[in-house]
Amino acid sequence: MIPRQAEVSLHQLAGWYPAVAIVGPRQSGKTTLARLAFPDKPYVSLENPDEREFARQDARAFLGRFPEGAILDEVQRAPALLSWLQEVLDADRRAGRFVLTGSWQPGLRGGIAQSLAGRVGHLNLLPLSMQELQEARLLPATLAECLLKGGFPPIYDRAIPPHVWFGDYTATYLERDVRQILELRDLAAFHRFLRMCAARTGQLVNLSQLAADCGITHNTAKSWLSVLEASFLVYLLPPWHRNIGKRLVKTPKLYFLDVGLAAWLAGQRSEEAIALGPLRGSLFETWVVSEVVKTLRNRLLPHELFFYRDAHGREIDLILEAHGAPTLAVECKAGETPAGDWFAPLARLADEIGAASAAIVYGGNTDQPRDPVPAIGWRHLPDLLARSTG
Repeated sequence: MIPRQAEVSLHQLAGWYPAVAIVGPRQSGKTTLARLAFPDKPYVSLENPDEREFARQDARAFLGRFPEGAILDEVQRAPALLSWLQEVLDADRRAGRFVLTGSWQPGLRGGIAQSLAGRVGHLNLLPLSMQELQEARLLPATLAECLLKGGFPPIYDRAIPPHVWFGDYTATYLERDVRQILELRDLAAFHRFLRMCAARTGQLVNLSQLAADCGITHNTAKSWLSVLEASFLVYLLPPWHRNIGKRLVKTPKLYFLDVGLAAWLAGQRSEEAIALGPLRGSLFETWVVSEVVKTLRNRLLPHELFFYRDAHGREIDLILEAHGAPTLAVECKAGETPAGDWFAPLARLADEIGAASAAIVYGGNTDQPRDPVPAIGWRHLPDLLARSTG
């Protein structure tokens, strides 16, 4: 069992709200975290047909068994239960009574928004972060292995080969979640859509081109992408602009939140294929962005994330912003040896947008304190984030 950084945040939320919802992609460790953090709470899984039927048929009696609260696992399987839970929480507003876990489906999202607004704290749990793997002494030995495996816990807990686990995961996800949400009739088209998205990780979203390549309509591509985003499988990184209104209308960039899944969907089945293939740079950038997202969500940090691209094509891969001001500008370089022309362009752009600091995260193992910006080896990304986020 790998300790999770988010456990501290989970206990904080449980001290503030009557209920806490742990949501995230399937197999990210939500149930394990809930039971580890609250070992004395009764545990009920709504994947159990008997429990699910009880909750649906007599929600009042179902909840009445737990006067001191409980862990309700996979609560999206009985979304109507949330309306009854509102009554229970309003009658007794003690903090931390109920812990809910679930995949973020429309029924769960709507139920929490309508019934439990103001009563539940949210924790988004993503796959294992690099720092969690480091602390558990499970971090892969090479960058290519890290990009191949990603961070889903079963790959490390059970030592399942990535190509086996991701194949099963994708099939299960299609059959259990997406088919229910979208009422899919053509699974092959959606699987093709997934692969096309993976091949475009780290790129600007072009829905028209994506739809054309998959043989689907623009509106279908938009709907499917929104489901992937709501399911915590992909992340849309918005552009940074001094005019906040313009951030809302510009095209975002697409990233998978688990680089291993992106690599598998894009057909990368070995470390050699990643190390020597054309997707190395985009997968490395995907990994950096996903690690930053994990860090912020695990620690409930209020920073916002953006990328920057001006009319001349000059670009910053990632900008962390806090309190309306850029605090860190990051450029991602998959090369193992820093090149002399990496540094000055980032320094100039970071200065132009007013970033407090800048750094290049690259595929080498050692830090290099270059002037005017440092090069940070990929293994030391957690240290950079700790310094930059406080």
